[in-house]
Amino acid sequence: MLRIEQVSVSFGGLAAVKDLSLEVKPGEIIGLIGPNGAGKTTVFNAVTGVYPPESGDVYLGETKTTRLSTHVITALGIGRTFQNIRLFKSMSVLDNVKVALRGAGRYSLMEALFMLRRCVNAERKYEEEARSILDFFQIADIAERPAGTLSYGQQKYLEIARAYATHPKVLLLDEPAAGLNDTEIEELMKRVRLIMGETNAGVLLIEHHMRFVMGICEYIHVLDHGMKIAEGTPDEVKRNSAVIEAYLGKGAEA
Repeated sequence: MLRIEQVSVSFGGLAAVKDLSLEVKPGEIIGLIGPNGAGKTTVFNAVTGVYPPESGDVYLGETKTTRLSTHVITALGIGRTFQNIRLFKSMSVLDNVKVALRGAGRYSLMEALFMLRRCVNAERKYEEEARSILDFFQIADIAERPAGTLSYGQQKYLEIARAYATHPKVLLLDEPAAGLNDTEIEELMKRVRLIMGETNAGVLLIEHHMRFVMGICEYIHVLDHGMKIAEGTPDEVKRNSAVIEAYLGKGAEA
């Protein structure tokens, strides 16, 4: 579904990502790990059009997305969350999700200004679907609260819910477990698996929480200084000497 082929991204002559290739198939959860500064978030930015690759290509199915704008890539079916939460904090939880649903653009500005029938009907459908999504993520009871008043864990769930609302074929999760306690992480793992069960979407995630990564990913790619140094199943990766030296540390060998 998602193919990254020999992608390179540089900033001022410094290679942030070099000749990276990987793929995410429908229903797969793939991990992208490595030390801080390894280039992981740059990969997400290249996939979503924030930083177009200087070489290589990105494909969603048979569609090359390499030079497309971010909103077009989202409409094609690539959703993402961010390492630093980016919610509309003064808006309600419900409205944050409705914003993502409105990206489909089912009525004109004139219809919105005069609240014509198609606008009213569309808004009713947006609200119904948004409430259904919040219920799926078990945060429907806080739908009317401003997003900025939520706990950190609730904001994480809301950001994933908003990405899910774009109906992605591939979902990119940037450190979804960061700042969550053990109970919240267990619940997050359930939610990610449920998303896949509902949509058959592929998931590519960046994460430093190794218990989460090893417990949910089927296959893992490891970056260091912008280059892939290893890939394989969780068991293969945690026993790889290059990964242990560059990232996991000696305690991971056990």
